[in-house]
Amino acid sequence: MKVEKKQLDKVQVELTIEIPQDEFKEYVEKAYRDKKGKINIPGFRKGHAPRQLIEQYYGKDFFYFDAAELCVFPKYVEAIKENEDIKPIAEPKFDVVTLEAGEPFVFTATVDTKQEITLGEYKGIELEKVDTTVTDEDLQKEIDHARENTALIEDVEDADAAVENGDIVLLDFCGKKDGVAFEGGTAENYELTIGSNSFIPGFEEGMVGMKVGEEKDLDLTFPEEYHAPDLAGKAAVFHVEVLGIKEKQLPEIDDDFAQDTTEFDTLEEYKNDIKEKLATAKEEQAKSAAENALIEQIVESSEMDIPDAMVDFQVDQMVDEFKQRLSYQGLSLEQYVQFSGQNMDALRENMKGDALKRVQGSLVLEAIVAAENIEANEEDLKKEFEKMAQMYQMEASQIEGMIPEEQKENMKKDIAVQKAVEFVLDQANVTEATEELDFEEK
Repeated sequence: MKVEKKQLDKVQVELTIEIPQDEFKEYVEKAYRDKKGKINIPGFRKGHAPRQLIEQYYGKDFFYFDAAELCVFPKYVEAIKENEDIKPIAEPKFDVVTLEAGEPFVFTATVDTKQEITLGEYKGIELEKVDTTVTDEDLQKEIDHARENTALIEDVEDADAAVENGDIVLLDFCGKKDGVAFEGGTAENYELTIGSNSFIPGFEEGMVGMKVGEEKDLDLTFPEEYHAPDLAGKAAVFHVEVLGIKEKQLPEIDDDFAQDTTEFDTLEEYKNDIKEKLATAKEEQAKSAAENALIEQIVESSEMDIPDAMVDFQVDQMVDEFKQRLSYQGLSLEQYVQFSGQNMDALRENMKGDALKRVQGSLVLEAIVAAENIEANEEDLKKEFEKMAQMYQMEASQIEGMIPEEQKENMKKDIAVQKAVEFVLDQANVTEATEELDFEEK
């Protein structure tokens, strides 16, 4: 096999691969064995005609295209192994150059390759410390949220009662644009919490003060950025009728509340538990924000050429992740696209910016792993197995036995990358946050 390499641009390489005729004959023979059972030749039972007779009947190169299909990918893989400096990041594009009887089989494989990056500064980066103090306001928000979740919902019996902010209203509504009802704008016996901002601006506000049995037209305008293009920025009239009003009866926050809704005996114990959990969450958020800020700065100071194929591959992964999250909500990706007024091309396009950031971040971290000779050892891998075992309620040895060696190597690479994140975080120059002061002219 003969291989010639040509650099088409910074990221794309073309390999011209020549397979000698004698070697190509083996693939022709395999193509014959795979296909002969489907061929009818007069005078022979199906699948029993000799190859020479089939080629005489259909042409000398009858099996050549099938042989080429069998040949190109394994020979491409062999060529890549011979050229270790080429690091493909996408499937190759194959083109036939010569496929003739008596001649070597020649084809090209064009592939996008992973490029070496010029790593910027990654040690001693200035980083402002994030305040993770749990405030009284943070604590109160959590308690208020707990009150909302445990509130009793009761019908308002007063016939003269009017809708107030926070009430749950049972209503019928019908929305029309230019006098014609539009899709998704009509519902019966719909429950709406006033003040939840579930509907477009003005809808919930317009219902405040209405009474049970009252009907009303709400003249509204859809936001300019509304997801349905045919409604964005358009005027509409919603006819609404209040069928019933419910209100929340919020519990008192005291020891009884703690005993009834938590595992704690006193309100003080409950508050302390909330503070601990909020502190942990804030610390984790601050660390994540610091890591992202560091990686962004390293990316900005580094130089790299990102092939489109790498970004497209990352978009594919992000679409799969999004599809998984939708499934937890009982939605399919197709339903989401329909409801949101988008199409798949628009969805993918919206993801490209974040996909590029992910790719850039991965490349600089891999470069740091190489620059600092960071490795994951067996102890690191063991800790990962223990985490997985705890998650799936299994023995760590069982988890280890289920995972193929190739996947273990990938796990080591991921661990090494995370170690690189910890390394740059440890090397950062963290400073206390400073408050900006406003000075007025005297």
